Amino acid sequence: MLTNPSIGLLFWQLVIFLILLFLLTKFAWKPILSSLKERESSIEGALRMADQAKLEMQELKAGNEKLLAEARLERDRILKEATTVSNQLIEQAKTKATEEGSRMIVQAREAIQNEKNAALAEVKNTAAKLSIDIAERILRRELADSPAQQQLVDSYLKEVKLN
Repeated sequence: MLTNPSIGLLFWQLVIFLILLFLLTKFAWKPILSSLKERESSIEGALRMADQAKLEMQELKAGNEKLLAEARLERDRILKEATTVSNQLIEQAKTKATEEGSRMIVQAREAIQNEKNAALAEVKNTAAKLSIDIAERILRRELADSPAQQQLVDSYLKEVKLN
């Protein structure tokens, strides 16, 4: 069953609704709307700060990548320089060793030549002494008969021995 409300009831319900609406508008809606606006502005501020932080992070990431790239380039340059320096040192050591070896060979050849010359001089001296001794013995044997010739040979031998 449906009941029909009376006009008086509808009037008082309308008056109470309007008073309630006026009171809510005057005292409740303004604080609620202001707190909603405040919350909305704080959320927007937080979103702006998050976007700003995101941009800063991207900039930092780009800066870090740039620094890493520069560090890699520096590392490669240092390694290349170190390789070049080590190759130069190795080349210098090889050159120095070759020069030292050549110098030692030249010194050895000079020492060998000096020893050879000394040995040849000694052999010549020994051969000359032997020749003189042999000639002296032969002459003594042949000249043993003549005393004047013996004296001449002895004086000549003395002169040769002194020289």
